[in-house]
Amino acid sequence: MNDSTPLTRIPAEPLIYEFSRHLPPRATIAPGGRLLVESEDALSGQISSPGDQRDKSTVPKSNPVNGPIEIEGAEPGDVLSVRIHEIQPWRPQAATYTGAPKQLCEWLGTDVPPGGHVCPIADGMIQWSDEISIPYTPMLGCIGTAPEWGVPTTGPGGPHGGNMDIRETAPGATVHLPVFVSGGLLFLGDAHAAMGHGELSASGLEMSAVTEISVDLVKNRALAWPRIENDVEIMTVTSGAPAERSIARAYAELILWMEADFGWNRWKAYDLLTHVGEISVGYYDGGSVAAKVRREYL
Repeated sequence: MNDSTPLTRIPAEPLIYEFSRHLPPRATIAPGGRLLVESEDALSGQISSPGDQRDKSTVPKSNPVNGPIEIEGAEPGDVLSVRIHEIQPWRPQAATYTGAPKQLCEWLGTDVPPGGHVCPIADGMIQWSDEISIPYTPMLGCIGTAPEWGVPTTGPGGPHGGNMDIRETAPGATVHLPVFVSGGLLFLGDAHAAMGHGELSASGLEMSAVTEISVDLVKNRALAWPRIENDVEIMTVTSGAPAERSIARAYAELILWMEADFGWNRWKAYDLLTHVGEISVGYYDGGSVAAKVRREYL
């Protein structure tokens, strides 16, 4: 394929809310191939005009993804290395709402207004209100592969990836995901125009998007949990409650990565990360955490 050949673009519909090995592939690519992947926003498109509100009585599911994408030659025990080249708004706006405060109800109460509103995106900024604009910093909340048993929804994260909501799943990053079934069966979606650490109301600045990816295949390299790397840092992602266990597991996975690929003694790595390690927190109620270290220390 030369640079002038248009990339295959996968339409967002039908909307999928699970990481399932039972679905037929939406596309098949060879390792190294590129695709444009459309995705509807996490609110299933319900808040698209001023005055709209999220109505789970009519659309109860959240976080639709596009897929599966089959990668030729992928087999259990391999790794998909998904490079995110670009995330552009499919429509030039994002949407959000306040949602249920869940664990915060203990201190804030439950009388939360719906808070739905549409936020235009222009010139690298998101107009959250007349007074406040937020820099456009796109990311994918959901990216993962189909497990070999069970069918996880797009609600939680897990060893397959899933709804991790890690801000570093962004343009310029490569996400490494374990392969559990033939073809790998990659899914992605839940794009955010921006999101704070913890995604407090379970709603970032949700955005329908077109994401450009390429996918490489690493043979015979089993991963226990997803990994993300970019030009500045490497990180490992784990999910689940309690959060302190996710943090510990993520750091342990990072230490093992440093040991295996960068020649570190695990206890020296443990010592170093005590001083320079950082964490990135996904949706707080799901317990997804990335433990990371800057490349300059490796």
